[in-house]
Amino acid sequence: MKRKDFLHKGLLSSALVGSSLFTFGLNDNKTSPVEKLIKKDPNDFAGDPEEVVIERQVAGKPHKGKVLLAIQAHSDDIPLFAGGTVAKLLDEGYTGYLLRTSDDHSGDVEGNKQDNAKIARYYGMGKAYDFMYPHHRMDSIQIQDLKGRLIFLFRLLKVDTVITWDPWEHYEENPDHIATAHAVEAARWMAGMATDYPEHLDAGLKPHSPKERYYFSRDPQRVNRIVDISKYIDKKVEVNMLNTTKGPAGQGAGRKLKEKLAKEGKKLTILGDDDNKADFNYVKNFVFDIDARRLNFTQISNKELGKQYGLEWAERFHYIKDLEANNPAANKLQEYVNKNAVPR
Repeated sequence: MKRKDFLHKGLLSSALVGSSLFTFGLNDNKTSPVEKLIKKDPNDFAGDPEEVVIERQVAGKPHKGKVLLAIQAHSDDIPLFAGGTVAKLLDEGYTGYLLRTSDDHSGDVEGNKQDNAKIARYYGMGKAYDFMYPHHRMDSIQIQDLKGRLIFLFRLLKVDTVITWDPWEHYEENPDHIATAHAVEAARWMAGMATDYPEHLDAGLKPHSPKERYYFSRDPQRVNRIVDISKYIDKKVEVNMLNTTKGPAGQGAGRKLKEKLAKEGKKLTILGDDDNKADFNYVKNFVFDIDARRLNFTQISNKELGKQYGLEWAERFHYIKDLEANNPAANKLQEYVNKNAVPR
């Protein structure tokens, strides 16, 4: 790789975690590198790690008939990091399911389980699953057991798309996130092979591997998809507020702050005048924008990320989509034969 190409790609990646290195206010004769990249059609994009694509809302139900499985280690993972994207994909026709792998042992195991179920119901998903592996000790489990259960679900539900933690992320401290991510990627790959768990076939299941992955992380090193969640930010706020036993959004922090300030003879206009608005506005404006790094455990707020790409609100992913074997555009061998074969 040429040095200038390496530097360009490095700068492009860094634009996702710091201040934008490219401007959007250019005249008609000048187009920034980012602008050129984001004009790609995301539906034709297989997930090149060196290019960034903006995925916007699509009218109608283009994903009708497809199945989405959102997988989280804890009940607040999907709402915090992919809450808007899940809402968008379901709105566009996906049938959805939610899976939580750990027992969330944060003082209220049953409450965490109920929160997971509430989140699935809010999204209109078919079901919420709870695997209940030991909280913050998932690195001690036999990963083959988790992989086997995941393979069964991928085949049973015929999952097309998964959203979960990035298995390739280097800077993750939570062992539950790491174990979940690695098991998902391995199981996704194995689920398409008839030689793995052949007893599933005897039960009527067929090999089936999810082809599309949205992988998120707290401090990502590889981002190639920006999802516009501007229409779904309020839904993201509401689904996070359902987590009453875990996370930064469901404990009434807005009304508590409003009451504290009132005792001091002060108020924050941004919170609104009643308790429900205060809770909602606190989550939207502080958890996902002003104080996102501290409250949301991320390096950049959904608001700031959106600004970098000319959007109001956004989420970011390491996106991968397998090329279908029967896709003529993916068969470069056949393309070469068609162009170059000559009579004998």
